[in-house]
Amino acid sequence: MKTKILYTAALILMILTGCKKDFLNLTPDSEANAEDFYKTAEQFQQAVNGVYEPLRATVGESGFIMGEMRSDNTHYDYYAPDRGIHIIRRENIDDFLDDSQNQWTNGYYNTCYVGIARANTILTRIENAEFDQATKDQIIGETKFLRAYYYFNLVRYFGGVPLFLTEVQKEADAFLARSTPDEVYTQIISDAKDAVEKLPAPTFPQNGRATKGSAATLLAEIHMTRKDFAAAEPLLRSVTTMGYNLLPTYADAFQLGNKNSKESVFEIQFMMGDQGQQSMFSYWFIPKAANVELITGVASNTLNYGGWNVPTEDMLNTYEAGDSRKDASIGIAEGIIASDGSFVIQASKSIQNYVVPAGKIAKPFVKKYLHPHSRERNTDDNWPVYRYSNVLLMLAECLNEMGNPGDALTYLNQVRKRAGATLPNIAETSKTALAAIIGHERRVELAFENHRWHDLVRTGKAIEVITAHGVQMKATYSFISPNAYNVTPDKLIFPIPYLELQLNSALTQNPGY
Repeated sequence: MKTKILYTAALILMILTGCKKDFLNLTPDSEANAEDFYKTAEQFQQAVNGVYEPLRATVGESGFIMGEMRSDNTHYDYYAPDRGIHIIRRENIDDFLDDSQNQWTNGYYNTCYVGIARANTILTRIENAEFDQATKDQIIGETKFLRAYYYFNLVRYFGGVPLFLTEVQKEADAFLARSTPDEVYTQIISDAKDAVEKLPAPTFPQNGRATKGSAATLLAEIHMTRKDFAAAEPLLRSVTTMGYNLLPTYADAFQLGNKNSKESVFEIQFMMGDQGQQSMFSYWFIPKAANVELITGVASNTLNYGGWNVPTEDMLNTYEAGDSRKDASIGIAEGIIASDGSFVIQASKSIQNYVVPAGKIAKPFVKKYLHPHSRERNTDDNWPVYRYSNVLLMLAECLNEMGNPGDALTYLNQVRKRAGATLPNIAETSKTALAAIIGHERRVELAFENHRWHDLVRTGKAIEVITAHGVQMKATYSFISPNAYNVTPDKLIFPIPYLELQLNSALTQNPGY
């Protein structure tokens, strides 16, 4: 961590963007001396853009592996000719065979601290800046929202972590011991509360920045993770009064023309083009093949980087008949296996009523982020962190946990009604039964948005569900190691990176690693 924090302290000196006030643009365009920077409101706003920027890596490099593939939602497309270490280590996360030298979980850990270090520099220096308090409050609110979000992901994925709250200005500042999870959560709650107080309510169309709605939703999820449903419930109710709404269809929520829409509470911004801000996760999620043009519309070879986040058979079978979310989220690549063992795509099909033809191979893939584009691995899709449907389902869960199942059904059925006209309204009022129904609804509504693993851990179902899932997967795929899916309590969090332990003797490793 010493090296990462010190490098980050230097990186924060880079001005990220020439930001227009009406849209969050994260393009780096120049560098500045630390003594000349952090003076004006514009400079601080540029620095805040630098705190947003690492969010992209939390999605693209590791987020879907840790949030979806670790769960029962998705798996990977095994390709025997490519057994590179970067491939195997991704597979190891899915199979519960990862260790402290796994580059993908370690990258996630380090990326979060990049964002935290940038946030700390802003918060350390802003009080001495000479511009109006209203602008300062906006900057502080966004910065604390982001710092809370980074720490929330760290504590959920790694347990207690070092709690850096001020700018690292000398080497000794970089050597902190781990705080307890309770200490980390106390700080996260404080930051998120401050963000709720300082940030304005959303205005539509939104510009991609955090708002009072974003902060309230984050704080509510933090409280729910801590089983404090009474604290989460009023926050979620407040979000329902801020002008958010469900778009007419589920697929609408992911259309490029609806980025930062009324359904969006917070999403990570991407932009196709030459600015270095493009997304490409749709390419990671389609099958490994020498040419995927029939799926993407652009000639591309994904043998080296595709085949991740593949919907499992269990996921496919989870959708009810008539649920439009299945077809909006998942596509089918149909083809054959070539003599060299590679998959040759011959058609891209809808999963709706699909039956595999004789002599063909069918591979499901996540398609909810796949939209028209003209350049390979250069797409315009944002990544949803919080959608309004998630808020409604969180509120339904809180109300059910607090003994108000009738009220919970109102919010649950709003989401179901949008998902399919033929889906029946839920009338169940048993707390245990309704909790399972809400859990199912969260799984299909938020599929492939990196919520499933957190939901399983938060509700205490991870070991039971993933152990059963592992039995099924090992019976289906001969390439999975017999010692895979040993899901013990220790495996509910990931290991502290090995390099951090070598750099900082004050750190200790998580049990089981």
